[in-house]
Amino acid sequence: MTLDKQTKKELSAEYTQTFRAMGVFQIRNVKNGKIFVGGSMDLNGFKNRLEFGKQMNTNTISELQQDWNQYGGESFVFEELDQIKPKEEHAGDREQMKKYRNEVDTLLELWLENLQPYGDKGYNRRKRNG
Repeated sequence: MTLDKQTKKELSAEYTQTFRAMGVFQIRNVKNGKIFVGGSMDLNGFKNRLEFGKQMNTNTISELQQDWNQYGGESFVFEELDQIKPKEEHAGDREQMKKYRNEVDTLLELWLENLQPYGDKGYNRRKRNG
């Protein structure tokens, strides 16, 4: 089945007008318990990228690359920690999406403060001041 240009354009526009679950996640190494905590404007998309990475034995998160090489991608699991559900009428609204991005960033900071996924506990790097 091939799609004509107009149908592709309509489907693309429809996709950009739908909201995606956004929020904070952790990727946990089930072998050593270390975690990476991150935020995403598309939690399902990030989870899918991780699953694809497992299949292809590739990883885009440099902080956990060494353990990925040692233990393999199957040793890492995606876990949703917090989710923001945007209102449907805000989908595609750039200004509103900036506000949601700020909410995700704020939630991420709270989770980082709470879990402290640094050093022996995790893969995150502390932000440098200044």
